[in-house]
Amino acid sequence: MKKLVYMASLTVGFMLTACQGDKPTEVVSADANRIKSHLRFLSDDLLEGRDTGARGHEIAALYIAAEFEKYGLKPAGDDGTFMQRINFIQANVDQSSIKMTLSNEKGEVELSYPKQFLSGANPVTEQAVLDGKMVFAGYGIVAPELNHDDYQGLDVEGKVVVVLSGKPRSFPSEEGAHFGSNYEKQKHATEHGAIGFITVSTPTAEKVRPYQNLLNFLHTPSVRWLDNAGQPANVFPQLLGGAYLSKEAAEIVFADAPQNLEQIYAMLEEDASPKGFELPYRVHLESRSEHQQISSPNVVAILEGSDPELKKQYVVYSAHADHIGFAKTVAKDKINNGAMDNASGTSVLLETARLFSQMAQKPKRSILFVAVTGEEKGLLGSDYFAQNPTVPQDAMVANVNLDMPILTYEFADVIAFGAEHSDLKASVAKAADNIGLSLSPDPWPEQALFTRSDHYSFVKQGVPAVFLVPGLQSADPEVDGSKVFNTFISTNYHKPGDDFNQVFNWKAATKFAEVNFQIGLTLANQAERSSWNKGDFFGDTFSK
Repeated sequence: MKKLVYMASLTVGFMLTACQGDKPTEVVSADANRIKSHLRFLSDDLLEGRDTGARGHEIAALYIAAEFEKYGLKPAGDDGTFMQRINFIQANVDQSSIKMTLSNEKGEVELSYPKQFLSGANPVTEQAVLDGKMVFAGYGIVAPELNHDDYQGLDVEGKVVVVLSGKPRSFPSEEGAHFGSNYEKQKHATEHGAIGFITVSTPTAEKVRPYQNLLNFLHTPSVRWLDNAGQPANVFPQLLGGAYLSKEAAEIVFADAPQNLEQIYAMLEEDASPKGFELPYRVHLESRSEHQQISSPNVVAILEGSDPELKKQYVVYSAHADHIGFAKTVAKDKINNGAMDNASGTSVLLETARLFSQMAQKPKRSILFVAVTGEEKGLLGSDYFAQNPTVPQDAMVANVNLDMPILTYEFADVIAFGAEHSDLKASVAKAADNIGLSLSPDPWPEQALFTRSDHYSFVKQGVPAVFLVPGLQSADPEVDGSKVFNTFISTNYHKPGDDFNQVFNWKAATKFAEVNFQIGLTLANQAERSSWNKGDFFGDTFSK
């Protein structure tokens, strides 16, 4: 077959040979200037931080759709467009309305907000009132796979459950992140008849995210996507209210209980799981929220595959185009531009789409490109798309997610969070090797990053997925990739400093686009669709 070489005067990157079988079909190279121009525009002040539902994100979405159209991709949104429009409910709590009182035969104790407890906006009702007896339910976890059930022998019907933050240390990190999530805990509380849900801070929680730091998020709205009936998704209306208790407040709650807080914390130090018991208080919690309906789009496009049958299957690329908008600060610069998070990932997604569009011989399977909204609000856009895909749900065979690639040094390896759960590990390793990169293991398994970005929305619908980022090995021995990454996290992550003025390495950008192209090509052309490893927890839990 004929080889086509696409070059520009400022093209940076490896020359990649894309293969089907043993026959080369295409030579492609990522263009640094294109990635740079995407990133410059998407992180410009004009877009005001691309907040979900805001004008800046709408501009970004239109720009992304225009680029997809330029590449000749098919629109895969609503009504023949590139946009999949999502309606959201956004709830903001009236800070002055939040009150919590504990009462028993000895009298009442009013807790101080926000010094002693936190309570957020309620997306279900504008006037939230919770009143009921309190029951301690350990971690609030039900995990039969790990022989753990905090509700065993406990009656919480019509009561308010009080649970410890997090999970036992003995739980595997990623499986533990699933079982220890607020969603899973609230689901089990509801299933056992609870009417309220209160979380208690622990020593581990204080190390990871101190209570004092949580005060920075007091004014963060609660956002949920709305289903076809106009109801907020992924909520439990039976739970009439909730709160997060500081250590000081928890000491009051447990003072006259069968075990006090000091005893419970001592058990946690031994990684023992405290058994549940009734608490000597009734709680009254009330708040008032203001509801506003907003909308924001996912941007969706398809490059159709070349095989008559395999083109009915889709390899999905995802990257979130939103960020967090304006910072609540007295500083002059209030715009969180989100250059690295995630204009960089979105720019690489666009360049990857262009590389596929330039191929004379298209891959066998179709490629689906999804620039999602609402990631910063809780993976909302990807969750909506994964539950309401614009292609058949069981036709999505794999997901490669691009979120906050640090493009400030030339890397020598890649990390694919979650690769060990499926045969994607071998596919990613093969694709990376095609351009001289290695696949490195997760350097932070304790952080369970596999459950913390948009790919996880696809995982929960049974789609094998990886979260791909540049690795920590630098091609330059004088550069410490780990130090560079940590410097970004400590100085610019979710701050106005994450802008285009950072020192980007455009060779890293082209290399990251090229390895993404190789991964998608490998997944699209391999004989068998991607599959979960036999006996894998996530595959067994979510695959249909």
